[in-house]
Amino acid sequence: MDSSTNSLDDVSADSSAEFPDRASMMEVRLQAQEDEITLLKSSLADALRRIRLHDQLLPLLKQQLIAVNPGAARVLNQVCCSDGCTSGRKLSSSSASDGVRHPATRVRRNSEKLGNPERQRKRLDKKAASSANLLTRSPSLENRAKELIASAGSPGSRRGTYSQGQSIKMFIRGRPITMYIPSNIQNYEDLKMEPPSERLELDWVYGYRGRDCRANLYFLPTGEAVYFIACVVVLYHINNRTQRHYRKHTDCVRCLTIHPDKVRVASGQTAGVDKDKPLQPCVHIWDSTTLVTLQQIGLGTFQRGVGSVAFSFADSGAFLCVIDDSNEHMLSVWDCNKGTKHAEVKSTNEAVFAVEFNPSDSTNIITCGKSHVYFWTLSAGQFMKKQGIFGKYKKPKFIQCFVFSLTGDVLTGDSEGNILTWGKSAADIKTLGKGAKETFQIMRQTRAHEGSVFTLCTLQGGALLSGGGKDRKIIRWSADLAPERECEIPEKFGAVRTITDVDGEELLVGTTRNAILRGTFSDGFVAIVQGHLDEMWGLATHPSVNIFLTCGHDRQVCLWNTEEHKLDWGITLEEYGLCADFCPVGSVVSVGLSTGRWMVFDLLTREVVSEFTDGNEQLSVMRYSPDGSFLAVGSHDNFIYIYNVTESGRRYARFGKCNGHSSFITHLDWSKDGKYIMSNSGDYEILYWDIAAGCKLLRNRFESKDREWASYTCVLGFHVMGVWLEGSDGTDINALCRSHNEKMVAVADDFCKVHLFQYPCPKPKAPSHRYEGHGSHVTNVCFTHSDSHLLSMGGKDTCILQWRVMGGGAGGSRERLASASSTSTSSPEPATS
Repeated sequence: MDSSTNSLDDVSADSSAEFPDRASMMEVRLQAQEDEITLLKSSLADALRRIRLHDQLLPLLKQQLIAVNPGAARVLNQVCCSDGCTSGRKLSSSSASDGVRHPATRVRRNSEKLGNPERQRKRLDKKAASSANLLTRSPSLENRAKELIASAGSPGSRRGTYSQGQSIKMFIRGRPITMYIPSNIQNYEDLKMEPPSERLELDWVYGYRGRDCRANLYFLPTGEAVYFIACVVVLYHINNRTQRHYRKHTDCVRCLTIHPDKVRVASGQTAGVDKDKPLQPCVHIWDSTTLVTLQQIGLGTFQRGVGSVAFSFADSGAFLCVIDDSNEHMLSVWDCNKGTKHAEVKSTNEAVFAVEFNPSDSTNIITCGKSHVYFWTLSAGQFMKKQGIFGKYKKPKFIQCFVFSLTGDVLTGDSEGNILTWGKSAADIKTLGKGAKETFQIMRQTRAHEGSVFTLCTLQGGALLSGGGKDRKIIRWSADLAPERECEIPEKFGAVRTITDVDGEELLVGTTRNAILRGTFSDGFVAIVQGHLDEMWGLATHPSVNIFLTCGHDRQVCLWNTEEHKLDWGITLEEYGLCADFCPVGSVVSVGLSTGRWMVFDLLTREVVSEFTDGNEQLSVMRYSPDGSFLAVGSHDNFIYIYNVTESGRRYARFGKCNGHSSFITHLDWSKDGKYIMSNSGDYEILYWDIAAGCKLLRNRFESKDREWASYTCVLGFHVMGVWLEGSDGTDINALCRSHNEKMVAVADDFCKVHLFQYPCPKPKAPSHRYEGHGSHVTNVCFTHSDSHLLSMGGKDTCILQWRVMGGGAGGSRERLASASSTSTSSPEPATS
């Protein structure tokens, strides 16, 4: 009976385990089908546009050939007939638009269609081939047309006409995207792509990771605060207000510690993926003076990431203790000089928050975390674990932090708001019997904070600092845990995450809302580092001043100063912002929100001067025309809303709506004359709009190939085709931005990288300079008004990187493109990087 019951239980467990797999498989298949439907819709729309384009181009081509050589009309008719290009293949819509009805174009009767199905099939195949050949310039038609033109004389003057018809295709997820080659390019195949002469140098890092990391803020004798965000460890001189950066990590830094010599630093990173290549977690030991990596520890050993690190003290930092993020939270000790593993053990399946060596004995290690505090003893390469006994005291859900007192006791801070003092107790032989060993028990409980105690910090002389979560208080305690002073940090900065001592009086405080505060108990605290709290997407730079604006899922709108490297102001919205743009006059900025609402703010007063709602889906792009007379609002409802702008950007009136995309709007740009818009959508469409003519869709995209654009942020277009890698799925590039001098284009990709290409870069596999630093997908990039700096914004890493543009040569984009197209084949190959 028992065996049958067990077997039934096993079967039930197996079947229940299969249900999530089946559900996930169904979800994947459903998503794939939805993607296919979207592509089919867009392909159908594209096919219809191509057919209309064919109908428009055929008469034009015929007229041009007849004008060159009247005798060519007869030959052209023969070519069209041989390719199946008869007037009977007119679409009903195009016939209606022409206003002329031809009897021969009427659809045949059903009996006629059924009477000769093989003939009808061959006819349809012929028509399809004819359409495809004309759109891609079939060799037969092309060669015959060239022969006619050549026989007419003056071949040089006709060459431009032939070039106007040239187009190339790129494919994204199997969908062809046609790019028309501008007239000033005579030989596309001879174009030589080179990386730009400009390069980027990391200038400033905005933000601090305090929301989910502990013990991540230290102070060096050099006057620098050490902290991290994304893949960068920042060394910020709090008096000189300068930054240095350690950038050898390949993914997000998760933990940090300082060597007893106050020079060496150990930082651990999480595991990551660069495209399809996994990035293994490891610990870097590096010199804070030279920023040189001294040792890389544990590459290929740790799983998922490195959660906590600590140097030993008793032996002058000879060993490093590491806890990884695997299920067992492996505890390992490493020789810092040799980089070899000394010992390893499974610690616990529960979360581990901190690890430290006993300052007076490197064989004793303490760890704490969820519902536990463990005392480890290392002997002959083996660990022995003893669990702290709570006894009569309530066992807290989390032990958040701990420090060692001058007397050698261990002080822990927990989620109940208490500071617990731990000590050794002699073996209780009466209760436990002979062979009982000493235990670690609570000697004293001190009520400290309302809510959790997030951090403890010891001061010289034995005093103690504690930081609270819910009450946001910092309390100074005497050596015998008597409260001496306290203060409360402002609510907008969140709870206290970590505290570090500067000089015994002045403190640095890291908060859970990603801010670093500096101050004293008597003077209070001010923010010296601030950042966003959640994923960011909206980024805009001012047209004439060195400031920029960001917005994201934390509902914060922040205005930053690129020269002073600080936050000028920030406001909180009811919904989260996704896009923004400054009015060319520079006095107002528009922010698009997640609900279809958009708001216009005065930069000086921060007041809302206008507010509108377009649809009920999120907005993805806001873009003013070059003269500021129009505002285009791209939405996820597939529409682009156009507004008239007056009174220096303070008054708006609906002008029209661009209707034609079959998916959500992703990017758009205005032409330099402010009359046209180029837009991209989620199904990889490139459409052009005549705004002055009433938001009219330009069916013939060929006519826009020579149009000049005031900005270039569309990720799909001839001039930026080279930024796409082979095999891209359409979401690999989140944003791009052309510099104002039209010499370079910056690209934000989905693999945490920022790329700098030459502009234009119309050929595949264009070389670029690649820059690392972000620990999440890069959501946006933007040049400052003078092109002196580039700003890049991470998604989940909540990090803003400010890059200084170095170097650069003369020559505009059109001159370079024209000269590149006439470059001889003997030119040296471009150097890639």
